[in-house]
This record gives sequence, structure tokens and C-alpha cells, in this order.
Amino acid sequence: MANESGYEPEHAPRLNLQELAPDVYKSMIRLDSAARKGLDPVLLELVKIRASQLNHCAFCLDMHSKDALAAGESVQRVVQLSAWEESRHFYTAKEIAAIELTEAITVLTDGFVPDDVYDRVAKHFDETELAHLIAAITVINAWNRFAVTSRNVPGHYTPGSH
Repeated sequence: MANESGYEPEHAPRLNLQELAPDVYKSMIRLDSAARKGLDPVLLELVKIRASQLNHCAFCLDMHSKDALAAGESVQRVVQLSAWEESRHFYTAKEIAAIELTEAITVLTDGFVPDDVYDRVAKHFDETELAHLIAAITVINAWNRFAVTSRNVPGHYTPGSH
């Protein structure tokens, strides 16, 4: 039933991971911080947004879209990300390679990580950067799974608050 504004009401979260499993949450924060080392923050937000789109994680989409915009990313590039294959001209070859790798890692049931995807991304990242990119993609996928399962409520995140 819609509320007085005409919008559907928010769903309630199932549980608070940060409160109920603080060591896990803190470990994820540390892992996230370690994974991002040496990576372009804007590229990292694009990767996080794309994984969150694929995983249907509204909470993480809200957070990382706002973080990307706060970091100077354009609305157009954030909006077009869900259709990047048709709007490749908005992204650099390096960004496209990272987005392709994100999709391959996120949707492992589509044939694992194909050699051609790995070869393309390896042309744009040195081995250390690539190791960090793989870690960052893995971390956002874990965050997505925590948030979706816990039913974290999107819409309340403010950039700089995490």
C-alpha cells in the first residue's frame, strides 16, 4: 500500500550485519581498503556500480552511484553503465576492460572468466593492479550478497559517511 506521498513504503531490513557480526564487518572494511590500493577511485566506483547492477543490490547501487557522483563522475556515465555495450563511447578502453572483467567475475555461470576478457584487462593493468582489481570486484560481490540477504534499505546513504 502506497504512503501519503504515493510511493511504496520502505521494506524493513532483516538484520544488521555491522551490529551482529562486528568482526566480519570490520574485516570486510579492511579487505575493501586493501583491495582498492593503487586503483583509480572513479574506475573502482564504476566496477562497484556494475557488479551491484548485475546482483540487483539496490543498497549498493545507491551508495556507489552517490559516491561516484561525489567524486566527480558524470550522471550520464553512471546512467549508461547498465547499457555500456551500446554506449562504449562514454568509457575508456581501460574502463571497458574492467567492466568486462567485473561481469565475468560476477556472473561466473556464464562460462567463468574467458581468456579473451582476461587478456584484454591484462593489457590495461599491471599484475599488481590486476590483482587488486580482482580483489575489489570480489569484495563488492561479497558486499552485494550481504546487503541483499540482509535487505539493507537503499536511499539513506550520504557520501563520506562510511
